[in-house]
Amino acid sequence: MPSYRYRVVDVFTEKPLEGNPLAVFPEASGMDSITMQKIAKEMNLSETTFVFPSTRADCTAHVRIFTPMREMVFAGHPTIGTAYVMFDEGKTPETGRFALEEGVGPVPVRVDPGDCPMIWLTTPPIQFGKTYQRGACADAIGLDTADLLDVEPQVVSAGNPNLYIAVKSKDAVDRSWCDLARLAKVKQHGDDAFCVFVFTPTPEGAYSRMFAPEHGVVEDPATGSATGPLAAYMMRHQLASSKDGTRFLSEQGTKMGRRSILYMLVRGDHGADGIDVGGYVTPLVDAVLKL
Repeated sequence: MPSYRYRVVDVFTEKPLEGNPLAVFPEASGMDSITMQKIAKEMNLSETTFVFPSTRADCTAHVRIFTPMREMVFAGHPTIGTAYVMFDEGKTPETGRFALEEGVGPVPVRVDPGDCPMIWLTTPPIQFGKTYQRGACADAIGLDTADLLDVEPQVVSAGNPNLYIAVKSKDAVDRSWCDLARLAKVKQHGDDAFCVFVFTPTPEGAYSRMFAPEHGVVEDPATGSATGPLAAYMMRHQLASSKDGTRFLSEQGTKMGRRSILYMLVRGDHGADGIDVGGYVTPLVDAVLKL
């Protein structure tokens, strides 16, 4: 009977039972794709990661990421959480700088050491996609058009497409909701699967929620892959400062009782030198899965 060690960590929080939980299988060699997908469904977390030896000389490990329904080419909280586990187990360079091989390619990571180390990733290249009508988007998230800011909702991607909808208040964010039926009302023929990211600007950055019914995730407590594009979208529409070296944050998951804090570092004018996303990680479970 094969067995595999795994860990559960809460990502983007310093408190246990907050943030976004992640299951990490740090020694997954021997697993096939079907088994990994079944395990991810069994774990029933927004994502589960499986670590393999890297196929690239410039990467420390190869990480595969699964939601309960599908494999992802990139995701933020799995990258941050997996990097933490590898660092905690002494499997990363002493410099604290390395790259993880993911479907999107190498993802640079760095660790700010300390009693509770801060883990940063560099967001992959960001692409702006389709825009959508404000009224249709308001209906899709159960709000009135008057609840939305006068900014066109738009799909922005750093590997995983997200539809960004800017609203006027935290109350509007908390009242929003999106399921497959509502999402179908806003999607156009030929659209790829995307997540719905609802936010309002705050003095600190943004207050957010993210819904991913097409990925089998009703609501995600913290979405690192969406946070770099969030920063880019906010800067494009003058909803956030874009000065060199700007740091701000996104508070996500609060409405669902999983408060998460995702830090953003914008390097260069409008992120010309990159957008980094960082957060703390809290270890929670060490266990063994037997197949």
